[in-house]
Amino acid sequence: MAREEAIGKAVLDAAIRVHSELGPGLLESAYEACLAYELTSSGYDLERQLRLPVQYRGRTIDAGYRLDLLVEKLVIVELKVVECFSPVHVAQLLSYLKLGNLTLGYLLNFNVAHMRQGIKRVVYGHKSCIPSRPSRP
Repeated sequence: MAREEAIGKAVLDAAIRVHSELGPGLLESAYEACLAYELTSSGYDLERQLRLPVQYRGRTIDAGYRLDLLVEKLVIVELKVVECFSPVHVAQLLSYLKLGNLTLGYLLNFNVAHMRQGIKRVVYGHKSCIPSRPSRP
């Protein structure tokens, strides 16, 4: 997991640089292109808009899932331009991690005043990344 953590730090550093330069208010695709540029300029291998098929009953089915970024074939980065993260964003990333047999992913929301407000780290298999259920009275 040490390699994934190092990649994660590089992703966050690059996201902060991109957000500092561009600020909020652009389309997700603009942030994706700039973040990809930052990471590849730093020597990281990445894939953009990578298809992620579903394995179902022994068959591979293209269900239309696409990862925004896959860095070094280890860390998924999903970009958003939203008011705030919702549980469905976390669920989406968890599903991608599970389907890709990966452990670490980041949700990055560029629609924030300061990038640190738009970062959500998700580790597949770690119970703190699963939204809690309300307790019953």
